[in-house]
Amino acid sequence: MIVGSELDAVLWWDQLPTELRAPLGPPLTQDTTADVAIVGAGYTGLWTAYYLQQAMPDARISIIEAHCAGYGASGRNGGWASAYFPQDHDALIRSFGLSAAQAMDAAMNDSVDEIGRVAHEHEWEIDWAKGGTVVAARSQAQLAAFHARDAHLRALGFTPSTQLLSARATENLMGATKVVGGTFNPNCAAIQPAKLVRHLARHVVQGGADLYENTPARSIEPGIVRTERADVRARYVIRATEGYTAQIPGLHRRLIPFYSSMVATEPLPPKAWDEIELASRPTFSDGRRLVIYGQRTADDRLAFGGRGAPYSFGSRISPVIDDAAIYRRLQGILADLFPVLHGYRFTHAWSGTLGIARDWWASVGLDPVTGLGWAGGYVGDGVGTSNLAGRTLAALVCGRDDNALTQLPWVGHHSRSWEVEPLRWLATTAALNVTSSADRIESRTGRASLRGRIVDALTGH
Repeated sequence: MIVGSELDAVLWWDQLPTELRAPLGPPLTQDTTADVAIVGAGYTGLWTAYYLQQAMPDARISIIEAHCAGYGASGRNGGWASAYFPQDHDALIRSFGLSAAQAMDAAMNDSVDEIGRVAHEHEWEIDWAKGGTVVAARSQAQLAAFHARDAHLRALGFTPSTQLLSARATENLMGATKVVGGTFNPNCAAIQPAKLVRHLARHVVQGGADLYENTPARSIEPGIVRTERADVRARYVIRATEGYTAQIPGLHRRLIPFYSSMVATEPLPPKAWDEIELASRPTFSDGRRLVIYGQRTADDRLAFGGRGAPYSFGSRISPVIDDAAIYRRLQGILADLFPVLHGYRFTHAWSGTLGIARDWWASVGLDPVTGLGWAGGYVGDGVGTSNLAGRTLAALVCGRDDNALTQLPWVGHHSRSWEVEPLRWLATTAALNVTSSADRIESRTGRASLRGRIVDALTGH
């Protein structure tokens, strides 16, 4: 059971070695100039700096971070380096055509391997295990949805990477209860996310980038980033603030911040793993709509998370989610999946902030006239997508318009702004309630529900 002392205890940060905990940059105290100014020292901003240093080794790069590098979702996520893109392949095909969807799928698959390649090249220990993703169907409604999606994509000419599994094949990977079938996608690696972001930050600083930690940006404008004490002027200004975008004046309706919460168990003994399986450390989930996600960590814990924390009116972001009921719900779901967990301790509980665009499309782009660039709206699928964003932004800054990455369908996409309050709060709260009720109905009846179809239509899945 989680008690107060464990709330906002982030497993990933507790596991960091001493050398990755050290501060990496001072606050900005005087005006400065750069070729590229990046706001946000999470995966997106740091990958952008990493690839810019490779392509433009003499470029002056300044990174402005409100807290410390990796403080946000990059250091708090579920550790899925996956090929999942927030919008379904079907939506990409409808909007851009089959070949564009195939190119996007291939680029996302490549991003998983690129993360592993970079970590191996620099000898970063990030607990990498490319075991794929297993998703269990635990009701007939979920199983029917898996098969219908597979058949629909194939009818459109798209061959999905995800494979349909029988109940036995699913249970061989993931020893969950109530399994009636499942899917497996090989394009995912379990990682220790805080190790990755801190290694990456340290590398770009050692490569010559100026990192200004504890320096909140007050405005992002063409050619300038304004902070409380000083400004950074640059030809290119990149917004890489994801869920924290709403805190920047003038951008509070661009992306809404949503919380995803996690719990972690103590290290489990071999007899528990004999029942849970996950031998090759595949990441895991099931077919419900209110997303859950988990992994077997390198030290044999279960780290498990899910959506469900309410949206805060006015897009406010709390540094700590101290609602113990959220974490008890996650513990209950995990124990329902793996009853062997009864009697074992949960040692950590924490939350992170992700960003959602109005149309649920992630996007990346650069205005060559103003020099303003951006990336985000990952809807929780940001570990792999942010690597692709960093490579794409570097190519755009370098003017490489012939680069295949700059031709991908998410480049230059503009989502319309979210509604003003209280409409924003009413809509998101209602959507969360409808999603939860659709899962309950379908679990009870074993049949697809009208509410579920409404949720699918709204999210583009």
